[in-house]
Amino acid sequence: MKRLILSLGVLAIVASAFASWNVTIINSSGALYSPYTPITVPTLVQSNPVPQITFLTALSTPNPMIVGLSTGFNNGSFTGQYTINDPTNSLPQLNGFNFVISGFVYEYGIINWFKKVVRNSDNAILWQGSGSFLGGAYSGGSNGVFSVNIPVSLSTPANDVTVYESFQLLGGGQPGSSAGLMLVEQDWTLVPEPASLIALATGLGGLLLRRRKA
Repeated sequence: MKRLILSLGVLAIVASAFASWNVTIINSSGALYSPYTPITVPTLVQSNPVPQITFLTALSTPNPMIVGLSTGFNNGSFTGQYTINDPTNSLPQLNGFNFVISGFVYEYGIINWFKKVVRNSDNAILWQGSGSFLGGAYSGGSNGVFSVNIPVSLSTPANDVTVYESFQLLGGGQPGSSAGLMLVEQDWTLVPEPASLIALATGLGGLLLRRRKA
């Protein structure tokens, strides 16, 4: 019986160690206007050991996500959508992420954002948020470059979600005003492993090493 329990523990740990998250980018595009110019935003995806998804908006083609600054564009928009799931159903569940936004705003430049995380099994919204970055022409606004890290916790841990996010860049048509979205990143976090499981893994690892040396 002890051998069976040890074997099952080893198999669970080995399966978890080699399992990888499945990340699928559904949409990473937007537009600048006027004139209306569709853009494509490249992405960087890391699926192991934790999902990390980065939208490289500064490298969007045929133009970066910038309005004003003699670009000829007054406004712009970007939409991202992706899914994350655990195909093996063996990994610790997702419990949140660090939401990183980098860009700049000047004078009447504005960047508005909206984001939500939906559980695929029942379409429950596990997190939803929005916000704005305002240039110095607005009360409470500030001119310059910014980079913020917004820690997010899901209402319920999950292992199969769809993420929707959108950004609006406004005000580039005003004299001396501009807005630019340089990077959007999400670094996911997992439910911590129970201390007992970590201890089991350490113990089993020690036993395996002893057997190999023997």
